[in-house]
Amino acid sequence: MSRKNPYKAWRKYRERENICTTLRKVYDYSTSKYPKLTAYQYVDGEQAYTYAEFHAICDRLSQRMSRFGIGAGDKVAILSQNMPNWVVAFMATAAYGRIAVPILPDSSENEVTNILTHSESKVIFISKRLSSKLSKECYEAMTLVVDIETFEFIKKNKEDFRCDGWVADPQPDDLATIIYTSGTTGKAKGVMLSHRNICRNLAAAFKAQPAFKNDRFLSFLPAAHAYEMNVSTLYSFYVGATCYYLQKPPTPSILIPALKKVHPTIVCSVPLVIEKVYRNSIVPTVQKSRALSWLRDKMPWLLHRLIGAKLVKTFGGKLKFFGVGGAKMDPVVEKFLKDCHFPYAVGYGLTETAPLVCNAMVNQKKKVGSIGVASYKVEIRLDGVNPETGEGEIVCRGDNVMLGYYKDPERTLQVLDDEGWFHTNDIATVDEDGYYFIKGRMNNTILGPSGENIYPEEIEMVINDIEGVNESLVMEREGKLVALVKFDDNVLDWNQEREDKFLEELEARKKAVLDWVNKRVGKSARIGEVDAMKEPFEKTATSKIRRFLYKDKSDKEA
Repeated sequence: MSRKNPYKAWRKYRERENICTTLRKVYDYSTSKYPKLTAYQYVDGEQAYTYAEFHAICDRLSQRMSRFGIGAGDKVAILSQNMPNWVVAFMATAAYGRIAVPILPDSSENEVTNILTHSESKVIFISKRLSSKLSKECYEAMTLVVDIETFEFIKKNKEDFRCDGWVADPQPDDLATIIYTSGTTGKAKGVMLSHRNICRNLAAAFKAQPAFKNDRFLSFLPAAHAYEMNVSTLYSFYVGATCYYLQKPPTPSILIPALKKVHPTIVCSVPLVIEKVYRNSIVPTVQKSRALSWLRDKMPWLLHRLIGAKLVKTFGGKLKFFGVGGAKMDPVVEKFLKDCHFPYAVGYGLTETAPLVCNAMVNQKKKVGSIGVASYKVEIRLDGVNPETGEGEIVCRGDNVMLGYYKDPERTLQVLDDEGWFHTNDIATVDEDGYYFIKGRMNNTILGPSGENIYPEEIEMVINDIEGVNESLVMEREGKLVALVKFDDNVLDWNQEREDKFLEELEARKKAVLDWVNKRVGKSARIGEVDAMKEPFEKTATSKIRRFLYKDKSDKEA
């Protein structure tokens, strides 16, 4: 933002909000406004597009689909890892009135088949890396199969070449994309997001964290997820910035050099990333250093300042916004980040809300454990509030709320009422300043012996702060609380040759967790048993454990 006249910059972006009411208008605005700037590219510089080049290739790709009869309203699937061409495929679809169906790259072949069949997709853009997930039946049912890395048609039929795939200038309430999500509860739902839903989210993102044409986004979460798609991938395009992609999974050996090369100003992440940095790097470093340990005890403010500066440098040195969303962040880690003055921000939302509902941003007052206040032009309230605890379900309303679930009116009616309020299934409290604090999911809540609500997520936070614990999940079995715990591999070796020694160590670890937790939670939340997990929990794209997979199952302990 210009220091000389900040109001001019704000007025310009307010005008953009009024103009950009569909993805077509966003597309036309940005490609004409910033033709020579780079829109998307790989970190190493390959597969890069200026905004003008991006417009040209999207237009050509749309014309090629039209020649094979793929027109407005037709479904076009995208199954690929993140890359600039992912966005080309998405915009060549949605900006021309077609409907994009992004598929998460870690989906199984069965999930891919179900999504393609349920959505009635006629085209799929697919990467070589994921081509094995396209079944023979789905391949044969497609009008076009396109190599997303080259845009060559892997499959096309001459009889489909009839040049009658008309395109349309979409209207705000037209369907733009169907995003399939199983969340953590099971059967996938096709969330229908309109152009208005997405564009409202882009405006809310700007209101929460202004970004401009000189900003650099680094994207490493799946673009097929609403959080990454709308708060990073499309938001960077909305403001004329550059979005960079990794060519390999974001392991530390890949991510750290990329951060040093790109010097990103904006990064969207999930709690797991920064929590791992805290537990696997920061805590051990402080513990091993006598000087840092002394600072921690005697001058914590100085230690926080030093580590905060080091963290920013690790992330490239220019970071102004590190967004954390998709799951709840550990309050211990968040307090540390706050004390370090690290430029983190917390967001809360769902695929059904495109996704922003609440935010606590970098320059906004933060309250540890809070998801912040209502996002721009989103109405929020708590329903069914317990007068004793102040807990109720978050419900929200606004132009960000989905049209419904595709071909599923029954489940749509379960979450959308007649007045347009979306019922999130999340239980929270709200304070006098309008800050919301999530307690847990309604369908995860366990009823205690005296009728009180027990939120397993809160117990898991306590467990996950134990040294040597990687992650955990708490559930009820046979009337008692059971904690499934995945210990770090370096503290519990499942391949140890001496079975008696391993079992002794295992029992000691389990007892330590039991004792630690039960001293720190209320009587009703005390756990009765700890089971050790040999393999990591299966997770969603935003690293939330798929709880339904472990419900009512026996433990996986050796």
